Amino acid sequence: MSIAARVQVLLAAVCFGTTGTAQALGPDGLSPLAVGAARILVGGALLVLVALLAHGAAPLRRLAPTPLLIGAAGVAVYQLAFFAAVQDTGVAVGTIVAIGSGPTLAGAFEWRLDRRAPSRAWALATVLALAGVALLAASGGGASVSLPGVGLAVLAGASYATYTIAAKRLLARGNEPEAVMAGTFGLAAVVLLPVLAIGGAGWLAQPGGAALALFLGIVPTALAYVLFARGLRRLAAAEAATLTLAEPLTATALGVIVLGEGLSLGAACGAALVLAGLLALAAPAPTRAEPASAPS
Repeated sequence: MSIAARVQVLLAAVCFGTTGTAQALGPDGLSPLAVGAARILVGGALLVLVALLAHGAAPLRRLAPTPLLIGAAGVAVYQLAFFAAVQDTGVAVGTIVAIGSGPTLAGAFEWRLDRRAPSRAWALATVLALAGVALLAASGGGASVSLPGVGLAVLAGASYATYTIAAKRLLARGNEPEAVMAGTFGLAAVVLLPVLAIGGAGWLAQPGGAALALFLGIVPTALAYVLFARGLRRLAAAEAATLTLAEPLTATALGVIVLGEGLSLGAACGAALVLAGLLALAAPAPTRAEPASAPS
């Protein structure tokens, strides 16, 4: 039953992994805070439109306020911290540390709040994947690593874990995935409007700037988070967060293919470990054979 859910989360992670490369290909000199705010503004508007067309306004009004506000805060802080981290410490390290810290923090939050210990499969997958993440980060080169940037990336990971737990609680109450995404991202867009105004929105009038905002709003936001929510509805928050470690794998592949970045032996080994972790989590749990009944 959860195979389709895992595939949906993995597809979402592939979409997430295009974010850093898209920013690198966009116009130079953009404020990362303005880019993050524009992404949520476009993506939030699209998610609200999708929710209204699919289910009307009633499901949005039924969302519980506390997890809704916590989820929106997680979305807003993640955008600001992630794009600042990418600008400060680079696409590879910023993306890898941000998304790599998410599964461990999500598992810890879920364990603390719901008293539900993660499964052994999750533990094995997370250890393998985080080891791969560490290798990928180390292969980014010491010159590109900034301690403040890494700190911002960890903050982004914590915000992502917070958002995942809040969204899971909203979904567990029977809310539609589209409504949950529309509510959290719509509120986050309102919160980030002043950030866009302060950071400057003139770049949106440029063809390259408009294309960047539309791409970030459509692919790694609206499309990705609808897929993520549909998968999260049937998965534990910790498992879903671990599956999103496919994001740095995607970011690394795009860095090599699109940006022409080199792939060292350490990075290749790290990517293989991340993939091994994802396969360990995606593999179906072994079933115990029923004992044969005694002949009558």
